Amino acid sequence: MTTTERRLELHEILCTILGSRNVYFQPPESIKMNYPAIVYGLDDIDNQYANDGVYLSHRRYSVTVIDKNPDSEIVGKVSALPNCKFNRPYQKDNLNHYVFTLFY
Repeated sequence: MTTTERRLELHEILCTILGSRNVYFQPPESIKMNYPAIVYGLDDIDNQYANDGVYLSHRRYSVTVIDKNPDSEIVGKVSALPNCKFNRPYQKDNLNHYVFTLFY
């Protein structure tokens, strides 16, 4: 499976969790988002080497749940994903942001 196919698979998983298509991959600042939403982007690539080459490659994504509801059920659903770790919460523009790190 290519890296694009894996990312699109992750996108569909996040859409299913959210229950809508308000999932955005590295959106430009000009895009108008609808809430609740999930925003995610590539954060790092962890390569493991063997025989002078890359043996395994894991992509790390920063996933942010954005919701007006401070008790959003979406947060629990995202945190239940395998290889997902809660990073931090913050508030901005009267919206609650919950940031996760996800290896996928």
